[in-house]
Amino acid sequence: MPQPQQKRKMLGEMLIAEGLLSNEQLKRALTEQKTHGGRIGVVLKSLGLVTEDDIIKVLGKQMGIHYVDLSGIIIEPEVIQIIPEMLARRHQVIPLYKKGSVLTLAMADPLNVFAIDDVKRATGSEVEPMMSKESDVMKAIDRYYSGTSSLEEAAREADRQGFGTAEEGDAVLELSKLAEDTPVVKFVNTMITQAIKEGSSDIHIEPDADVLRIRFRRDGLLREVMTAPRNLQSGVASRIKIMADLDIAEKRVPQDGRIQMKMGDRDIDIRLSTLPTLFGEKIVMRLLDKSRLLLSLSDLGFSNEALQTFEKMIQRPYGLVLVTGPTGSGKTTTIYSALKQLSSVEKNIVTIEDPVEYQIKLINQVPVNTKVGVSFANGLRSILRQDPDIVMVGEIRDRETATIAIQAALTGHLVLSTLHTNDAAGAIARLVDMGVEPFLVASSLIGIAAQRLVRKVCAA
Repeated sequence: MPQPQQKRKMLGEMLIAEGLLSNEQLKRALTEQKTHGGRIGVVLKSLGLVTEDDIIKVLGKQMGIHYVDLSGIIIEPEVIQIIPEMLARRHQVIPLYKKGSVLTLAMADPLNVFAIDDVKRATGSEVEPMMSKESDVMKAIDRYYSGTSSLEEAAREADRQGFGTAEEGDAVLELSKLAEDTPVVKFVNTMITQAIKEGSSDIHIEPDADVLRIRFRRDGLLREVMTAPRNLQSGVASRIKIMADLDIAEKRVPQDGRIQMKMGDRDIDIRLSTLPTLFGEKIVMRLLDKSRLLLSLSDLGFSNEALQTFEKMIQRPYGLVLVTGPTGSGKTTTIYSALKQLSSVEKNIVTIEDPVEYQIKLINQVPVNTKVGVSFANGLRSILRQDPDIVMVGEIRDRETATIAIQAALTGHLVLSTLHTNDAAGAIARLVDMGVEPFLVASSLIGIAAQRLVRKVCAA
């Protein structure tokens, strides 16, 4: 990415070149700047001559400086500590992540060469600037530079604000205000960051009679991380629901949502579910780090004999291969690892998933979207018209999907899918129970792999 300090073209000139500003307007702004001071971009905005979006557009087009929305990013505490708070406030900058010797910076004014030089001297790093709105940068500085570094500290700070517990009739405006309070935002961000860094797969937020219990699931086991003050429940629930674009005023019925965010340079996908309980809404968040590298089949823990058997199954030209196990047993990881091994330019591989969890090169991945009528069954029908060699169905949930998958397996396609059963034999009974004829199961099924997650001793 081009560095702004290597460019000599000024912001006013760039705006004129794009037809967003006239020479007369620039002269007026420069006169105002000489009289009252301030950066030229701020002066132009205060005079109403350009908008912040105009400046972002110009910098992106002419300078290659990208815009970053700070509301969708979680910054790790270790990264925040790279730049002192005084320096961050003076230049209105905040570090996003560091890769090697390059520090990526969100800046209100990415053309400020003095700010970039100061950060270089203070950190000893090369700087890659990104553009962000001044108000967003200052909010982020206030949020991250308040001294909270742990979940317990974030909870204590939020509790000190004296939040009341929202009741059934609370106005939406009050709930929104509660959810946007900096301590609540910080508590939620810290909780998600800590869970991701620990390698947790799920976060459970459970209101009790007198506490708010936080639990993380790791390696298949739930463990209690902390108990927060009970009066944080409404603020935390509202904040998470706002992030997932759910109805914050509706507490009587379950809701499902999704949050997509960045943590440093990692893409994080969060699926969440709310459930009304006696003491308030229980929230469960399933965490998925999309940037995590997929494992090869040999790294999954198969015995040599089981690995050879499974590899023979997926090398067959047609038929149905199933991976079974309870929720959270690693079925999706196994299927993805198999697809990664099978992918090549000679094969047309298409998947239908809910949702697409990992992106794999050379594979066409279709997300389920029930709002527009794309279900597993409908999507699978369309896939079979796309001349596929291999088809992956994220999960066989009903008779229609099972029937189409088996028909595909019988007509020259290799079909991979998952089922929620406790063992391999149970998968056959499940298919028959769905209404699939036993002779069709016998004719199409290549094999079934049943699995569980097993904790192992760390190699270190």
